[in-house]
Parts: sequence; C-alpha cells; structure tokens
Amino acid sequence: MPSTQWNPGAYLTYASERTQPFIDLLQRVRAPQATSILDLGCGPGNGMPVLRGMWPHARITGVDSSAEMLDRAREATDDDRISYRRSDIREITLDEPADLVVSNAALQWLPDHRALLPRLMDLVAPGGTLAVQVPGNFGAPSHRLLAELAGREPYAAHVDAGSLLQPTAEVADYMLDVARPGWQIEGWETRYHHVLTGEDPVFEWISSAAARPVLQALPEPELSAFVAEYKAALREAYPKTALGTILPFRRLFLIARRPQE
Repeated sequence: MPSTQWNPGAYLTYASERTQPFIDLLQRVRAPQATSILDLGCGPGNGMPVLRGMWPHARITGVDSSAEMLDRAREATDDDRISYRRSDIREITLDEPADLVVSNAALQWLPDHRALLPRLMDLVAPGGTLAVQVPGNFGAPSHRLLAELAGREPYAAHVDAGSLLQPTAEVADYMLDVARPGWQIEGWETRYHHVLTGEDPVFEWISSAAARPVLQALPEPELSAFVAEYKAALREAYPKTALGTILPFRRLFLIARRPQE
C-alpha cells in the first residue's frame, strides 16, 4: 500500500457512496453462519457497521496499512468483538482461517494484487468465502486527466505519472485467478452514477483516493498550479447538471466460495 498519509476525514466525505459497493458485495456472500471475518484494507472503518449488521455475533478484524485510518476506525468503534491490526495486506497472517475474508476498494493499490489472490484464498476457512471489490474506473476521464496532467512539466519532475494508470483486470480475469477445484466462483460489475454536490465535487472525491499520491508528492507552488488545472479539467469533463454533478464509476466484484472439507 502507498506510504503517503491518508486523510480519513476527506475520504469519508462521500462515505455513503463509497460504502454502497461494499453493501452490494456482502449481500451476495450468502454466509449467514460466519463467525470470524477479516476485512482487508478496512480504512476508517466505515464498513464495520455493515458487517456487524449482517453478522451480529461475528468476531471482526480490520486490517489496514495506514495508522491514520486505523486511528479513525478505533475512535468510531465501540464493540469489543471488533479489533484492528496495522499490516500490509501482502504480509497478513492468521492463527486460524476466517469464515469470511473481504476487501473493498483496497487491492487495486497493490500492483501485484492479482498474484496475491491465491494467498488470500488460503486465509479462508473450509466452507468460507473470499469477497472482493475493486474499482474498474482507470479509463475514466478523472483518471486519464490525472495521469496526463501529472506527466507534464513541472509536475513530472515530482510524480511517477506512469504508475497512476495501473488498471485493474477484467472480471473474467479475476475469476480465472481464483479458479480452484471445488471452489464456487462468481463475478460481476456495476457502473454507479453518483450525484455529487458542491464546488469541484469530482476533485474532492478523487483527491482523497486516486489523486492522493500526486497531491502529496507536489511541493508548492507546483501543487497549487496543479490543483487549479486539474479542477478546471474535471469541471469540463463532468459538468454540472440539473441534478448536480454526475460521476459514473465502474466497480468489479468477485466472490470465491471454498468447499467444505
């Protein structure tokens, strides 16, 4: 995961929109008896109420590499059956496998996340489930404009623009990545159309996620100049409508159910 600092407050500006794909993913899990849950890349804990609502008696462990995110998650949690661990997803180990291993919009930060999927499957208990959601939005104007602008001088001297468009795979690719004898595999994609309000809402959305590494890498005065150019480009790509600013956002979903032994 990136080593730059996360801003939990900014990330939670659109908490409802960011949590909806998690809800949609979990509603397809169909594991009512799960008693142990591992949430990889839990961020500020905005998904914990959803997990607790669906699995009232489960032990839940949230994992994230960001101390800032975990501090926010702990502040928001008053439940002795929810705990948090700071760890890189690639290094996580368990004393016992979990009934449900979930990851919501986190694996895409790892360039090698497809190669990691088989290892995540090993964290799943017999009869358990791996459930993953990753963005499939890297071809959208928001991301293309980010990479194009960051690749120009004077910004390119401070930013690795080539790393900004490391796209996620297609749903079928992920399904094949987790294909094992006996496992039940399910995949789908959804394109959400979020209605955002306020000034420069698409910038506010992306500045707390995909654009964060760029914004944190740029010094002044380059940072202010970049923000002004990027906001202007986003306003043109995502104009205001009678509803507000509409942000289409494609997300990819994967579920792998391990057989009982």
